[in-house]
Amino acid sequence: MADKLLIVMVNTDPRNGPEMGAPFFQATVAAAMEYEVEIILTGLAGQLAKKGFAEKLYVQEGERNVYQIMQDAHEAGAKFKVCTPTIELWGVDMIPEISETVGGAYVISEAMDDDTVTFTY
Repeated sequence: MADKLLIVMVNTDPRNGPEMGAPFFQATVAAAMEYEVEIILTGLAGQLAKKGFAEKLYVQEGERNVYQIMQDAHEAGAKFKVCTPTIELWGVDMIPEISETVGGAYVISEAMDDDTVTFTY
């Protein structure tokens, strides 16, 4: 059985707040279950790595903002990483939860690992 969950957020449009709930909630639960969890932010979803961006988004109006939900995942043990093109597109002023910048080869090698289950959003 796999012991790592890799969540690749590439197709999700972060401007649509309700799309942000599932990946971060699942990351929080998996980390709380003591699985290794990595969340890769790239493409449009890479904007979530920018300071100040996710604070303006809500899964549901009147609830906690997306950044707070991301912080929950991080506090549970999920690691946040960005792909190199994310920095080229959105800049280097990143949220403190970003632990590493990775390239496409990293994402592919992790996704192909037998001990990893990959979800994409």
